[in-house]
Amino acid sequence: MQKVFQKSALLTDTPFHYCPGCTHGISHRITAEALEELGGKQGIIGVAPVGCAVFAYNYFNCDIQQAAHGRAPAVASGIKRVCPDKIVFAYQGDGDLASIGMAETVHAAARGENITIIFINNAIYGMTGGQMAPTTLIGQKSTTSQGGRTAALQGNPIRICEMLATLDGASYIARVSLHDLKSVVAAKKAVKKAFDYQVAGKGFSLVEILSTCPTNWGMTPENSMEYVKNEMTKVYPLGVFKEV
Repeated sequence: MQKVFQKSALLTDTPFHYCPGCTHGISHRITAEALEELGGKQGIIGVAPVGCAVFAYNYFNCDIQQAAHGRAPAVASGIKRVCPDKIVFAYQGDGDLASIGMAETVHAAARGENITIIFINNAIYGMTGGQMAPTTLIGQKSTTSQGGRTAALQGNPIRICEMLATLDGASYIARVSLHDLKSVVAAKKAVKKAFDYQVAGKGFSLVEILSTCPTNWGMTPENSMEYVKNEMTKVYPLGVFKEV
């Protein structure tokens, strides 16, 4: 029988711990596949976040450094400056990157640090109990916005790609989704391109991936995919926001 698909060598055999319907696993797979296409694992260093993907070091088959909450861009910047020949990436969620780590993210982009960030936006704090995140949609319910987020009370969602695209140091900024097969294929291409930009020494690159959180959204996995497609993409349109 002809083998038509196999697990990336950049993923370990450790089973994912994620909830059913969560698309972190797909994000891991496409990130690993993109990295594998660039070369051996000895040339790759990742930075793990604090959040649902905190155990990323168990899943990626390369060197991984754990960072304090929100500090992954700063840690990745330091690693890249010391090891400029390595491919360095940070894998972060919306609470990690867009809340406590906002300053690190913005200033790494402004400096044009030659790193790549994979940014998972599921519009909620997943690991800590479903609190409202900076990316939670207007009207979306969470444990800290039980009546639904309002602009007047909690402010508006933060659009990270649109904001970072205004910074001179950013080279490639894109937003993708994982709500269907076509979107997954496009997401893989964007992640690969972000790493290609780093290899070319073009500066800061980030791919935002719209992801699901059925557990904290209170939805079935199928309905959560529809929510990403029909609701999240209205607030967070897909596309390339900067490419230089």
